[in-house]
Amino acid sequence: MTGLTKDRRQSARLAEESETKDGQVGKERRDAPRASVPLEYSRELPPGPRRPAFIQTLEWILDPKGFMTRCRRRYGDAFSVRLGPSTDVVFLSDPAAVKEVFQGPPEDMNMGDINGLFRRVLGRNSLLVLDGAEHLRQRKLLLPPFHGERIERHRKAMARAADDDVATWPIGEPFPLQPRMQAMTLNVILRAVFGMEDGPKRDELRVLLARLLELNTTIATTLPQLRIELGGLSTWGRLMRCTAQVDRAIYAEMARRREEARHGQDDVLSLLLDARDEAGEPMTDVEIRDQLLTMLVAGHETTATALAWAFERMLRHPAVMARLRADLERGESRYLDAAIKESLRLRPVVPIAARKLTAPLTVGGRRYEPGTVLMPCIFLLHRNPLVYEAPEEFRPERFVNQQPATYAWIPFGGGVRRCIGSSFALLEMRIVVESVLRQLDLRPATRRDERIVRRAFTLSPKRGARVVATRVRTPA
Repeated sequence: MTGLTKDRRQSARLAEESETKDGQVGKERRDAPRASVPLEYSRELPPGPRRPAFIQTLEWILDPKGFMTRCRRRYGDAFSVRLGPSTDVVFLSDPAAVKEVFQGPPEDMNMGDINGLFRRVLGRNSLLVLDGAEHLRQRKLLLPPFHGERIERHRKAMARAADDDVATWPIGEPFPLQPRMQAMTLNVILRAVFGMEDGPKRDELRVLLARLLELNTTIATTLPQLRIELGGLSTWGRLMRCTAQVDRAIYAEMARRREEARHGQDDVLSLLLDARDEAGEPMTDVEIRDQLLTMLVAGHETTATALAWAFERMLRHPAVMARLRADLERGESRYLDAAIKESLRLRPVVPIAARKLTAPLTVGGRRYEPGTVLMPCIFLLHRNPLVYEAPEEFRPERFVNQQPATYAWIPFGGGVRRCIGSSFALLEMRIVVESVLRQLDLRPATRRDERIVRRAFTLSPKRGARVVATRVRTPA
Protein backbone atom coordinates (compact mmCIF):
# COMPACT_ATOMS: atom_id res chain seq x y z
CA MET A 1 0.00 0.00 0.00
CA THR A 2 1.72 3.18 -1.16
CA GLY A 3 1.60 6.82 -0.19
CA LEU A 4 1.13 6.31 3.57
CA THR A 5 2.57 8.93 5.85
CA LYS A 6 4.83 7.85 8.67
CA ASP A 7 2.31 8.78 11.38
CA ARG A 8 -0.48 6.82 9.65
CA ARG A 9 1.71 3.72 9.46
CA GLN A 10 2.64 4.14 13.11
CA SER A 11 -1.01 4.51 14.11
CA ALA A 12 -1.94 1.37 12.22
CA ARG A 13 0.81 -0.65 13.86
CA LEU A 14 0.02 0.60 17.38
CA ALA A 15 -3.72 0.02 16.95
CA GLU A 16 -3.15 -3.54 15.80
CA GLU A 17 -0.51 -4.37 18.40
CA SER A 18 -2.62 -2.99 21.24
CA GLU A 19 -5.83 -4.76 20.32
CA THR A 20 -5.55 -7.60 17.81
CA LYS A 21 -4.94 -10.98 19.41
CA ASP A 22 -4.15 -14.32 17.85
CA GLY A 23 -7.23 -15.72 16.17
CA GLN A 24 -9.14 -12.43 16.15
CA VAL A 25 -10.65 -10.81 13.13
CA GLY A 26 -8.90 -7.51 12.63
CA LYS A 27 -5.83 -9.02 11.00
CA GLU A 28 -7.52 -9.00 7.60
CA ARG A 29 -5.81 -5.76 6.61
CA ARG A 30 -2.57 -6.03 8.57
CA ASP A 31 -0.74 -3.30 6.68
CA ALA A 32 -3.66 -0.90 6.42
CA PRO A 33 -3.77 2.42 8.28
CA ARG A 34 -6.32 2.52 11.08
CA ALA A 35 -6.52 6.27 11.64
CA SER A 36 -5.08 9.56 10.55
CA VAL A 37 -3.54 10.66 13.84
CA PRO A 38 -1.52 13.90 14.14
CA LEU A 39 1.90 13.54 15.72
CA GLU A 40 1.10 16.50 18.00
CA TYR A 41 -2.05 16.88 20.07
CA SER A 42 -4.69 19.17 18.64
CA ARG A 43 -7.48 21.05 20.43
CA GLU A 44 -9.46 21.55 17.24
CA LEU A 45 -12.47 19.40 16.49
CA PRO A 46 -12.23 17.16 13.43
CA PRO A 47 -13.68 18.63 10.23
CA GLY A 48 -17.32 18.05 9.32
CA PRO A 49 -20.31 19.43 7.44
CA ARG A 50 -21.15 23.09 7.98
CA ARG A 51 -24.89 22.92 7.35
CA PRO A 52 -27.15 24.23 10.13
CA ALA A 53 -27.76 21.91 13.05
CA PHE A 54 -31.44 21.61 12.13
CA ILE A 55 -30.58 20.33 8.64
CA GLN A 56 -27.95 17.89 9.90
CA THR A 57 -30.36 16.57 12.54
CA LEU A 58 -33.02 15.94 9.89
CA GLU A 59 -30.48 14.10 7.74
CA TRP A 60 -29.47 12.00 10.76
CA ILE A 61 -33.10 11.12 11.49
CA LEU A 62 -34.37 10.58 7.93
CA ASP A 63 -31.31 9.09 6.21
CA PRO A 64 -28.85 7.87 8.85
CA LYS A 65 -26.95 5.52 6.54
CA GLY A 66 -26.52 8.14 3.82
CA PHE A 67 -25.59 10.86 6.31
CA MET A 68 -22.91 8.78 8.03
CA THR A 69 -21.53 7.35 4.79
CA ARG A 70 -21.23 10.73 3.08
CA CYS A 71 -19.49 12.28 6.08
CA ARG A 72 -17.08 9.37 6.40
CA ARG A 73 -16.26 9.50 2.68
CA ARG A 74 -15.53 13.23 2.79
CA TYR A 75 -13.97 13.76 6.20
CA GLY A 76 -12.44 10.42 7.24
CA ASP A 77 -12.65 8.22 10.33
CA ALA A 78 -13.27 11.15 12.68
CA PHE A 79 -15.67 13.97 11.85
CA SER A 80 -17.76 16.52 13.70
CA VAL A 81 -21.48 17.09 13.20
CA ARG A 82 -24.18 19.20 14.82
CA LEU A 83 -27.15 17.23 16.13
CA GLY A 84 -30.00 18.80 18.06
CA PRO A 85 -28.86 20.95 20.98
CA SER A 86 -25.39 19.35 21.04
CA THR A 87 -23.11 21.38 18.82
CA ASP A 88 -19.94 19.35 19.42
CA VAL A 89 -20.65 15.75 18.36
CA VAL A 90 -17.73 13.70 17.05
CA PHE A 91 -18.19 10.41 15.16
CA LEU A 92 -15.31 7.92 15.48
CA SER A 93 -14.85 4.79 13.38
CA ASP A 94 -11.25 3.74 14.01
CA PRO A 95 -10.62 0.82 16.45
CA ALA A 96 -7.78 2.65 18.22
CA ALA A 97 -9.97 5.71 18.87
CA VAL A 98 -12.92 3.55 19.92
CA LYS A 99 -10.67 1.75 22.39
CA GLU A 100 -9.53 5.03 23.92
CA VAL A 101 -13.15 6.09 24.43
CA PHE A 102 -14.33 2.80 25.91
CA GLN A 103 -11.30 2.58 28.19
CA GLY A 104 -11.63 6.20 29.32
CA PRO A 105 -12.46 7.03 32.94
CA PRO A 106 -16.17 6.18 33.44
CA GLU A 107 -16.56 9.07 35.87
CA ASP A 108 -15.59 11.49 33.08
CA MET A 109 -18.07 10.20 30.50
CA ASN A 110 -21.85 10.28 30.86
CA MET A 111 -24.76 8.85 28.93
CA GLY A 112 -27.63 9.97 31.14
CA ASP A 113 -28.11 13.29 29.37
CA ILE A 114 -27.83 11.68 25.94
CA ASN A 115 -30.36 8.99 26.81
CA GLY A 116 -32.64 11.45 28.56
CA LEU A 117 -35.26 10.92 25.88
CA PHE A 118 -35.91 7.49 27.41
CA ARG A 119 -36.50 8.79 30.94
CA ARG A 120 -40.25 9.44 30.70
CA VAL A 121 -40.92 5.82 29.70
CA LEU A 122 -38.09 3.86 31.33
CA GLY A 123 -37.88 5.87 34.54
CA ARG A 124 -35.12 7.68 36.39
CA ASN A 125 -33.50 4.45 37.61
CA SER A 126 -33.06 2.92 34.17
CA LEU A 127 -29.56 1.67 33.49
CA LEU A 128 -29.64 3.70 30.28
CA VAL A 129 -30.07 7.07 32.00
CA LEU A 130 -27.86 6.60 35.07
CA ASP A 131 -24.24 7.67 35.41
CA GLY A 132 -21.47 7.33 37.95
CA ALA A 133 -21.75 5.34 41.17
CA GLU A 134 -25.50 4.72 40.89
CA HIS A 135 -25.06 3.29 37.38
CA LEU A 136 -22.41 0.88 38.67
CA ARG A 137 -24.63 -0.11 41.62
CA GLN A 138 -27.61 -0.90 39.43
CA ARG A 139 -25.43 -2.70 36.89
CA LYS A 140 -24.00 -4.99 39.59
CA LEU A 141 -27.52 -5.83 40.75
CA LEU A 142 -28.56 -6.70 37.19
CA LEU A 143 -25.56 -8.78 36.18
CA PRO A 144 -26.34 -12.06 38.05
CA PRO A 145 -29.51 -12.85 36.03
CA PHE A 146 -27.44 -12.58 32.87
CA HIS A 147 -24.60 -14.85 33.96
CA GLY A 148 -23.88 -17.56 31.41
CA GLU A 149 -25.19 -20.43 33.53
CA ARG A 150 -28.45 -18.66 34.32
CA ILE A 151 -28.97 -17.70 30.68
CA GLU A 152 -28.64 -21.34 29.64
CA ARG A 153 -31.58 -22.14 31.92
CA HIS A 154 -33.78 -20.03 29.64
CA ARG A 155 -32.91 -22.10 26.57
CA LYS A 156 -36.10 -24.18 26.81
CA ALA A 157 -38.28 -21.08 27.16
CA MET A 158 -36.63 -19.57 24.10
CA ALA A 159 -37.02 -22.76 22.05
CA ARG A 160 -40.65 -23.16 23.06
CA ALA A 161 -41.49 -19.56 22.14
CA ALA A 162 -39.73 -19.95 18.79
CA ASP A 163 -41.27 -23.31 17.88
CA ASP A 164 -44.79 -22.20 18.84
CA ASP A 165 -44.59 -19.02 16.81
CA VAL A 166 -42.91 -20.47 13.70
CA ALA A 167 -45.66 -23.09 13.48
CA THR A 168 -48.18 -20.27 12.86
CA TRP A 169 -46.32 -18.53 10.03
CA PRO A 170 -48.18 -18.27 6.69
CA ILE A 171 -47.13 -20.67 3.94
CA GLY A 172 -46.73 -19.74 0.28
CA GLU A 173 -47.43 -16.02 0.60
CA PRO A 174 -45.13 -13.04 1.30
CA PHE A 175 -45.00 -11.71 4.85
CA PRO A 176 -42.56 -9.53 6.86
CA LEU A 177 -40.38 -11.30 9.39
CA GLN A 178 -39.85 -8.38 11.74
CA PRO A 179 -43.37 -8.35 13.29
CA ARG A 180 -43.10 -12.13 13.77
CA MET A 181 -39.76 -11.73 15.48
CA GLN A 182 -41.19 -9.00 17.70
CA ALA A 183 -43.99 -11.30 18.84
CA MET A 184 -41.52 -14.11 19.43
CA THR A 185 -39.02 -12.05 21.44
CA LEU A 186 -41.86 -10.59 23.51
CA ASN A 187 -42.94 -14.13 24.45
CA VAL A 188 -39.36 -14.92 25.45
CA ILE A 189 -39.26 -11.82 27.66
CA LEU A 190 -42.57 -12.72 29.30
CA ARG A 191 -41.22 -16.18 30.17
CA ALA A 192 -37.56 -15.49 30.94
CA VAL A 193 -37.74 -11.97 32.38
CA PHE A 194 -41.21 -11.75 33.91
CA GLY A 195 -41.47 -15.48 34.65
CA MET A 196 -45.03 -15.67 33.33
CA GLU A 197 -46.45 -18.84 31.84
CA ASP A 198 -49.60 -19.18 29.74
CA GLY A 199 -52.73 -17.71 31.26
CA PRO A 200 -54.99 -14.63 31.43
CA LYS A 201 -52.47 -12.47 33.35
CA ARG A 202 -49.76 -13.19 30.81
CA ASP A 203 -52.12 -12.47 27.91
CA GLU A 204 -53.17 -9.18 29.50
CA LEU A 205 -49.58 -8.07 30.07
CA ARG A 206 -48.57 -9.16 26.56
CA VAL A 207 -51.22 -6.91 25.01
CA LEU A 208 -50.14 -3.94 27.15
CA LEU A 209 -46.43 -4.44 26.47
CA ALA A 210 -46.98 -4.90 22.74
CA ARG A 211 -48.92 -1.63 22.67
CA LEU A 212 -46.21 0.15 24.64
CA LEU A 213 -43.49 -1.12 22.30
CA GLU A 214 -45.46 -0.07 19.24
CA LEU A 215 -46.02 3.46 20.53
CA ASN A 216 -42.40 3.75 21.69
CA THR A 217 -41.07 3.34 18.14
CA THR A 218 -42.92 6.37 16.74
CA ILE A 219 -41.21 9.62 15.80
CA ALA A 220 -42.67 11.25 18.94
CA THR A 221 -40.11 9.36 21.01
CA THR A 222 -37.18 10.84 19.07
CA LEU A 223 -38.32 14.48 18.78
CA PRO A 224 -39.00 16.32 22.08
CA GLN A 225 -41.00 18.92 20.15
CA LEU A 226 -43.69 16.29 19.52
CA ARG A 227 -44.06 15.32 23.18
CA ILE A 228 -47.46 16.91 23.70
CA GLU A 229 -50.02 14.84 25.59
CA LEU A 230 -53.29 16.58 24.56
CA GLY A 231 -55.23 14.63 27.14
CA GLY A 232 -54.11 11.32 25.71
CA LEU A 233 -55.19 12.15 22.15
CA SER A 234 -51.72 12.61 20.66
CA THR A 235 -49.24 9.81 19.98
CA TRP A 236 -47.18 10.92 22.95
CA GLY A 237 -50.28 11.15 25.10
CA ARG A 238 -51.27 7.60 24.17
CA LEU A 239 -47.75 6.43 25.02
CA MET A 240 -47.92 8.08 28.46
CA ARG A 241 -51.36 6.55 29.12
CA CYS A 242 -50.14 3.11 28.05
CA THR A 243 -47.03 3.48 30.24
CA ALA A 244 -49.25 4.15 33.25
CA GLN A 245 -51.29 1.01 32.49
CA VAL A 246 -48.12 -1.07 32.17
CA ASP A 247 -46.87 0.34 35.48
CA ARG A 248 -50.02 -0.75 37.28
CA ALA A 249 -49.75 -4.25 35.83
CA ILE A 250 -46.06 -4.60 36.75
CA TYR A 251 -46.52 -3.34 40.32
CA ALA A 252 -49.46 -5.73 40.78
CA GLU A 253 -47.33 -8.62 39.52
CA MET A 254 -44.50 -7.66 41.90
CA ALA A 255 -46.90 -7.53 44.83
CA ARG A 256 -48.27 -10.96 43.93
CA ARG A 257 -44.80 -12.44 43.56
CA ARG A 258 -43.65 -11.05 46.93
CA GLU A 259 -46.50 -12.91 48.62
CA GLU A 260 -45.74 -16.31 47.09
CA ALA A 261 -42.83 -18.66 47.61
CA ARG A 262 -40.22 -18.28 44.86
CA HIS A 263 -37.89 -21.15 45.68
CA GLY A 264 -36.04 -22.29 42.57
CA GLN A 265 -37.51 -19.62 40.28
CA ASP A 266 -34.78 -18.14 38.11
CA ASP A 267 -36.66 -15.61 35.99
CA VAL A 268 -35.17 -12.13 36.09
CA LEU A 269 -38.03 -10.62 38.11
CA SER A 270 -37.64 -13.22 40.88
CA LEU A 271 -33.89 -12.66 41.01
CA LEU A 272 -34.30 -8.88 41.21
CA LEU A 273 -36.84 -9.21 44.03
CA ASP A 274 -34.19 -11.13 45.99
CA ALA A 275 -31.20 -8.99 44.92
CA ARG A 276 -29.15 -7.07 47.50
CA ASP A 277 -26.46 -4.49 46.92
CA GLU A 278 -23.09 -4.36 48.71
CA ALA A 279 -24.72 -2.65 51.68
CA GLY A 280 -27.34 -5.38 51.91
CA GLU A 281 -30.12 -3.13 50.65
CA PRO A 282 -32.82 -4.55 48.33
CA MET A 283 -34.01 -2.88 45.16
CA THR A 284 -37.13 -0.75 45.49
CA ASP A 285 -40.23 -1.56 43.48
CA VAL A 286 -39.63 1.56 41.39
CA GLU A 287 -36.05 0.48 40.64
CA ILE A 288 -37.20 -2.99 39.62
CA ARG A 289 -39.97 -1.53 37.45
CA ASP A 290 -37.51 0.77 35.67
CA GLN A 291 -35.04 -2.03 34.97
CA LEU A 292 -37.75 -4.42 33.75
CA LEU A 293 -38.97 -1.82 31.25
CA THR A 294 -35.38 -1.12 30.23
CA MET A 295 -34.84 -4.81 29.46
CA LEU A 296 -38.13 -4.88 27.58
CA VAL A 297 -37.55 -1.81 25.42
CA ALA A 298 -33.80 -2.28 24.92
CA GLY A 299 -33.90 -6.06 24.45
CA HIS A 300 -37.11 -6.63 22.54
CA GLU A 301 -36.82 -4.26 19.57
CA THR A 302 -33.09 -4.76 19.10
CA THR A 303 -33.16 -8.56 19.15
CA ALA A 304 -36.23 -8.76 16.90
CA THR A 305 -34.62 -6.39 14.39
CA ALA A 306 -31.30 -8.26 14.55
CA LEU A 307 -33.13 -11.51 13.74
CA ALA A 308 -34.96 -9.92 10.82
CA TRP A 309 -31.66 -8.64 9.43
CA ALA A 310 -29.94 -12.00 9.97
CA PHE A 311 -32.50 -13.77 7.80
CA GLU A 312 -32.55 -10.93 5.26
CA ARG A 313 -28.78 -11.35 4.81
CA MET A 314 -28.52 -15.14 5.00
CA LEU A 315 -31.38 -15.88 2.62
CA ARG A 316 -29.73 -13.86 -0.14
CA HIS A 317 -26.69 -16.15 -0.06
CA PRO A 318 -27.63 -19.74 -1.08
CA ALA A 319 -24.19 -21.09 -0.23
CA VAL A 320 -24.54 -19.74 3.31
CA MET A 321 -27.97 -21.33 3.70
CA ALA A 322 -26.73 -24.67 2.38
CA ARG A 323 -23.88 -24.75 4.88
CA LEU A 324 -26.17 -23.70 7.73
CA ARG A 325 -28.55 -26.58 6.99
CA ALA A 326 -25.70 -29.07 6.66
CA ASP A 327 -24.29 -27.99 10.01
CA LEU A 328 -27.71 -28.17 11.62
CA GLU A 329 -28.10 -31.78 10.49
CA ARG A 330 -24.75 -32.58 12.10
CA GLY A 331 -25.70 -30.77 15.29
CA GLU A 332 -23.02 -28.09 14.80
CA SER A 333 -23.49 -24.37 15.38
CA ARG A 334 -20.09 -22.75 14.68
CA TYR A 335 -21.07 -21.51 11.24
CA LEU A 336 -24.42 -20.26 12.52
CA ASP A 337 -22.65 -18.31 15.26
CA ALA A 338 -20.34 -16.83 12.62
CA ALA A 339 -23.29 -15.90 10.37
CA ILE A 340 -25.01 -14.14 13.27
CA LYS A 341 -21.84 -12.19 14.10
CA GLU A 342 -21.41 -11.23 10.45
CA SER A 343 -25.03 -10.06 10.25
CA LEU A 344 -24.52 -7.93 13.37
CA ARG A 345 -21.39 -6.51 11.78
CA LEU A 346 -22.99 -5.62 8.46
CA ARG A 347 -26.41 -4.64 9.82
CA PRO A 348 -25.91 -3.35 13.37
CA VAL A 349 -29.24 -2.47 14.90
CA VAL A 350 -27.96 0.52 16.89
CA PRO A 351 -25.64 2.81 14.87
CA ILE A 352 -23.70 4.56 17.64
CA ALA A 353 -22.52 4.37 21.27
CA ALA A 354 -22.29 7.86 22.71
CA ARG A 355 -20.36 9.36 25.62
CA LYS A 356 -20.62 12.96 26.87
CA LEU A 357 -17.42 14.24 28.43
CA THR A 358 -17.41 15.83 31.87
CA ALA A 359 -13.61 16.28 31.82
CA PRO A 360 -11.03 16.70 29.05
CA LEU A 361 -10.09 13.54 27.17
CA THR A 362 -7.47 12.93 24.50
CA VAL A 363 -8.52 10.54 21.75
CA GLY A 364 -6.61 9.92 18.55
CA GLY A 365 -4.21 12.75 19.29
CA ARG A 366 -6.98 15.31 19.83
CA ARG A 367 -7.94 16.87 23.13
CA TYR A 368 -11.69 17.07 23.56
CA GLU A 369 -13.17 19.46 26.09
CA PRO A 370 -16.01 18.84 28.59
CA GLY A 371 -19.42 18.91 26.93
CA THR A 372 -18.18 17.21 23.78
CA VAL A 373 -20.17 14.14 22.74
CA LEU A 374 -17.94 11.34 21.42
CA MET A 375 -19.76 8.78 19.31
CA PRO A 376 -17.96 5.53 18.53
CA CYS A 377 -19.87 4.75 15.35
CA ILE A 378 -20.79 1.07 15.21
CA PHE A 379 -22.15 1.34 11.69
CA LEU A 380 -19.04 2.97 10.19
CA LEU A 381 -16.51 1.00 12.23
CA HIS A 382 -18.01 -2.28 10.99
CA ARG A 383 -17.68 -0.99 7.41
CA ASN A 384 -14.19 0.40 7.73
CA PRO A 385 -12.26 -1.00 4.72
CA LEU A 386 -9.04 -0.57 6.67
CA VAL A 387 -10.36 -3.06 9.22
CA TYR A 388 -12.47 -5.50 7.16
CA GLU A 389 -11.67 -6.68 3.66
CA ALA A 390 -14.63 -6.13 1.28
CA PRO A 391 -16.67 -4.72 4.18
CA GLU A 392 -19.96 -4.52 2.25
CA GLU A 393 -19.92 -8.27 1.50
CA PHE A 394 -21.67 -10.79 3.73
CA ARG A 395 -18.94 -13.28 4.66
CA PRO A 396 -19.63 -15.42 7.75
CA GLU A 397 -16.25 -17.08 7.14
CA ARG A 398 -14.66 -14.03 8.78
CA PHE A 399 -15.72 -15.35 12.15
CA VAL A 400 -15.42 -19.13 11.74
CA ASN A 401 -12.87 -20.28 14.32
CA GLN A 402 -12.07 -16.62 14.97
CA GLN A 403 -13.36 -14.12 17.49
CA PRO A 404 -13.86 -10.52 16.44
CA ALA A 405 -11.29 -8.10 17.79
CA THR A 406 -12.71 -6.36 20.86
CA TYR A 407 -12.79 -2.85 19.42
CA ALA A 408 -13.42 -3.78 15.77
CA TRP A 409 -16.82 -5.45 16.43
CA ILE A 410 -19.07 -3.57 18.86
CA PRO A 411 -22.77 -4.26 18.11
CA PHE A 412 -23.41 -4.28 21.88
CA GLY A 413 -21.31 -1.21 22.66
CA GLY A 414 -18.32 -1.47 24.95
CA GLY A 415 -16.65 -0.52 28.19
CA VAL A 416 -18.59 -0.36 31.45
CA ARG A 417 -21.77 0.34 29.46
CA ARG A 418 -21.63 -2.71 27.22
CA CYS A 419 -25.06 -4.29 26.93
CA ILE A 420 -25.51 -6.74 29.82
CA GLY A 421 -27.97 -8.77 27.75
CA SER A 422 -25.59 -9.50 24.86
CA SER A 423 -25.13 -13.21 25.70
CA PHE A 424 -28.89 -13.59 26.18
CA ALA A 425 -29.53 -11.99 22.76
CA LEU A 426 -26.93 -14.14 20.95
CA LEU A 427 -28.34 -17.33 22.43
CA GLU A 428 -31.88 -16.30 21.53
CA MET A 429 -30.85 -15.52 17.95
CA ARG A 430 -29.19 -18.92 17.55
CA ILE A 431 -32.22 -20.78 18.93
CA VAL A 432 -34.68 -18.87 16.73
CA VAL A 433 -32.67 -19.44 13.54
CA GLU A 434 -32.36 -23.15 14.33
CA SER A 435 -36.11 -23.40 14.97
CA VAL A 436 -36.94 -21.74 11.66
CA LEU A 437 -34.52 -23.89 9.66
CA ARG A 438 -35.91 -27.08 11.18
CA GLN A 439 -39.48 -26.24 10.20
CA LEU A 440 -39.37 -24.04 7.10
CA ASP A 441 -37.63 -23.20 3.87
CA LEU A 442 -37.57 -19.43 3.38
CA ARG A 443 -36.75 -17.30 0.36
CA PRO A 444 -36.69 -13.51 -0.03
CA ALA A 445 -39.95 -12.04 -1.34
CA THR A 446 -38.01 -9.54 -3.50
CA ARG A 447 -34.77 -9.59 -5.44
CA ARG A 448 -33.34 -6.36 -4.09
CA ASP A 449 -31.72 -6.02 -0.69
CA GLU A 450 -33.97 -4.27 1.78
CA ARG A 451 -33.01 -0.68 2.48
CA ILE A 452 -31.75 0.40 5.88
CA VAL A 453 -34.20 2.84 7.50
CA ARG A 454 -34.57 4.36 10.93
CA ARG A 455 -37.25 2.97 13.24
CA ALA A 456 -37.07 5.30 16.25
CA PHE A 457 -33.60 4.47 17.63
CA THR A 458 -32.82 1.40 15.53
CA LEU A 459 -31.79 0.71 11.94
CA SER A 460 -34.35 -1.68 10.45
CA PRO A 461 -35.15 -3.33 7.09
CA LYS A 462 -37.55 -1.02 5.26
CA ARG A 463 -40.08 -3.74 4.37
CA GLY A 464 -39.57 -5.75 7.55
CA ALA A 465 -37.51 -8.49 5.80
CA ARG A 466 -40.28 -9.92 3.63
CA VAL A 467 -40.04 -13.65 2.87
CA VAL A 468 -42.03 -16.56 1.47
CA ALA A 469 -42.12 -19.80 3.46
CA THR A 470 -42.62 -23.45 2.54
CA ARG A 471 -42.59 -26.46 4.84
CA VAL A 472 -39.36 -28.41 5.11
CA ARG A 473 -39.68 -31.73 3.31
CA THR A 474 -38.92 -34.68 5.54
CA PRO A 475 -37.37 -37.82 4.05
CA ALA A 476 -39.90 -40.60 3.31
